[in-house]
Amino acid sequence: MVKVRAARPTEAEDLTGLVMRSKAHWGYDAAFLAACAPELRIRAADVTARRVVVAENGRGEVLGVASLEGTPPVATLGLLFVEPSAIGRGVGRLLYRDALRRAVDLGVRRLVIDSDPHAVGFYRSMGAVATGAPGAPGAESGGPALVRFETAPVPLADWARAWTGGGRAVHLGNVGEFNAQFADTTLDPEQRPAHHYACLAAFYSPHPAVLVLPRAVPRGWTELVCRQLGWTGVEVYDGLLDADPGLADAVRARPALAALLTGAGLPLVPWGRTGPFARLAGLPWRPGELRYESKSAAHALFGRILADGGHPGIVLPRQWRAGGRWAAVRMLAARTRAGESTVLKSEHGVGGSGTTVVTPERVRAAGGARAVLRRLPRGPLLVEEYVGGPASGADEGPRDLTYDGFVDGEGHAHEVGGAVMDVADGCYRGATVGPGVVPAWAEESLGAFGAAVGRELAESGYRGWFDVDFVADGAGRLAPTETNLRLTGPSVAFMVAARLDALRGAGHLVRVADRVELGARLPEALLDEWCAALARGCAELGAVFVPAIPTAAFEPAPWLGVLVAARSREVLDAAEALVRSEALAVGAMFGPTAKASDRTGS
Repeated sequence: MVKVRAARPTEAEDLTGLVMRSKAHWGYDAAFLAACAPELRIRAADVTARRVVVAENGRGEVLGVASLEGTPPVATLGLLFVEPSAIGRGVGRLLYRDALRRAVDLGVRRLVIDSDPHAVGFYRSMGAVATGAPGAPGAESGGPALVRFETAPVPLADWARAWTGGGRAVHLGNVGEFNAQFADTTLDPEQRPAHHYACLAAFYSPHPAVLVLPRAVPRGWTELVCRQLGWTGVEVYDGLLDADPGLADAVRARPALAALLTGAGLPLVPWGRTGPFARLAGLPWRPGELRYESKSAAHALFGRILADGGHPGIVLPRQWRAGGRWAAVRMLAARTRAGESTVLKSEHGVGGSGTTVVTPERVRAAGGARAVLRRLPRGPLLVEEYVGGPASGADEGPRDLTYDGFVDGEGHAHEVGGAVMDVADGCYRGATVGPGVVPAWAEESLGAFGAAVGRELAESGYRGWFDVDFVADGAGRLAPTETNLRLTGPSVAFMVAARLDALRGAGHLVRVADRVELGARLPEALLDEWCAALARGCAELGAVFVPAIPTAAFEPAPWLGVLVAARSREVLDAAEALVRSEALAVGAMFGPTAKASDRTGS
């Protein structure tokens, strides 16, 4: 176990030797090293003045050294050198992250790094941004110029501190359990997809202590996620369920595990609140708290908020409850004759399940309204106006947006932020969060209306995470479409963005891609290798790759949920393109003639 501690003045000479050995590792000649020696020397008086720390293993051996120099709000990473025998073992990463943490504590808001050319890849992978400005000159003997990087150290976001008290938490992946309580016909009764999405439990807060999962997950996955997000000491309890969706009850059936999870003094964070979770956590359970998970109830809530005025940027589409299938057929047929597109919704559903956009052309192509409805799941239907977007050829911009927030245990609503979702035909496919993602014209309306919903939810007794989904119309207004009283795909992106900002510096954009199709089903060891290679490839671009849903990679039609992060839209798009192209190319490992169904990789 390597840890960081303050250096001692008596170590100055030995630390200078480590620095010179590390510099020599890159093949510089003796003349150049001699020219560098005065600048790289550490004197006893420097240890405190330059805030020098060392990385030390369990045997007391010093493996690396770093210094944090200057006066806030600007500081310099003066030294970061690793013993040659320890290079590539995470020592530099540990020292760099410690420097950012100390910089935050000191009030530093701009950290400058003059990098040796051989370390450029390292600093880029750690999230520092090359400025284009010249770094410090090389040694007098004509050595290479240094490359200047900068980063902006920031503390964990205020909302993230309020979410779990700023500390670690126990994450319970009860997605199937949450869905099952609504008994909606659009949801898989076995909750197989939900058990895959339970892997998102890794990201229910910025830093988990324990993950509790229904299905077994690859060990290599947890190791890679922990490495990418700087987590340590994360315990995993997986494989607790075979088919039944009740994860909280599965935990309660194991008294030792239940006592461990509830007795640690850490917050228990579920995907969503359920009766079994409330019993596990020792919390009151009021099913009525979740009434606005219903799409018709949420629509009524939106109407009440808008009736008070004060939200000119919000428009509410009309919605009707169909009394039965024949009533829905008549309503859809009438709207089709009028040339109107329609959204058909079930009362509940996740990821767009139970939501279908029906155009007049689609109705005619299907052979009429009755034929369209015959193909939809049975159960109550809501008929809603379709919110049209900009005219064809216009600059559409983002069409689907969402507001995320939560109500804490004291009933206070907190804003997390807005996101842009990737939605096709009513089905959610992913989301992007970060600075500048929500267009300026939508920010005020989105935030004000989302906050109003949060206050109403708090008043209704709801406690936990929520989001409000919107569709943008052609006039620059937002139409709220539903609330989700649980964690969501965008919430996962917000958690990761908060963690990366605190770990690597401010300004991360994070994109969650819900479903990336794989060209073949890989054995677990090969999947681990492939994900590690993607992590390296994205790091070379200056991005972060995190596999989010690994268990679906072993399905007959394999797919993977992923997160990518970067500080610019261009790098973010490039990282996603790399992941998708490499995913499709996975089948090439098995030869050009292999069929996808044959690539079982057992």
